[in-house]
Amino acid sequence: MTSAEAATVFVVDDDASVRAAIQGLLKSAKLRCASFATAEEFLRHKPPDGPSCLVLDVSLPGMNGLEFQRQLVDGGVRIPIIFITGYGDIPMSVRAMKSGAVEFLTKPFQDQDLLNAISQALDRDRVRRHEQRGLADLKNRYAMLTDREREVMALVVSGMLNKQIAYDLGTSEITVKIHRGHVMRKMQAESLAELVRMAARLEPPPGKP
Repeated sequence: MTSAEAATVFVVDDDASVRAAIQGLLKSAKLRCASFATAEEFLRHKPPDGPSCLVLDVSLPGMNGLEFQRQLVDGGVRIPIIFITGYGDIPMSVRAMKSGAVEFLTKPFQDQDLLNAISQALDRDRVRRHEQRGLADLKNRYAMLTDREREVMALVVSGMLNKQIAYDLGTSEITVKIHRGHVMRKMQAESLAELVRMAARLEPPPGKP
């Protein structure tokens, strides 16, 4: 596993003894860890490229954990979060989970419960990163199409036949077939169904200019 692929667990808790205990647990589980006393300290740290998750205390000096979660969501930072708290209640946990938290653990919690939540969070982040890489590759392929090939692709995935596309674009059916072949090759699509699925993943979906 490369350094970029190695997982990192970030811990944000203002209690030094809690940070030390979690770091010791993660070390025993052979997981890389970085800990911070406040959300602001975490924000000053550049996260690694590999999979990661955040073990976050709800009660923090300055910005609290739920406010920090909202800031991360609003900023497009999609790191999976596991909340830990000494005084959690149901409305608080519901709010956290609705905003995408993986787990909400009340102190004192079992070591295995935390490790299970971390494992789930890291798996979620690995899947997300894999999907992101696939989408980036798909967008790169789409960027290789000419404007006319994009037009043809949009009409093909809408269900139109070659002769209908030719009429719509004011060109010949043979020309449409050539463009369609280029689209399939450049997009690396082996079937029309696969091309339709690719088009659905592109944001925004390809359409007529």
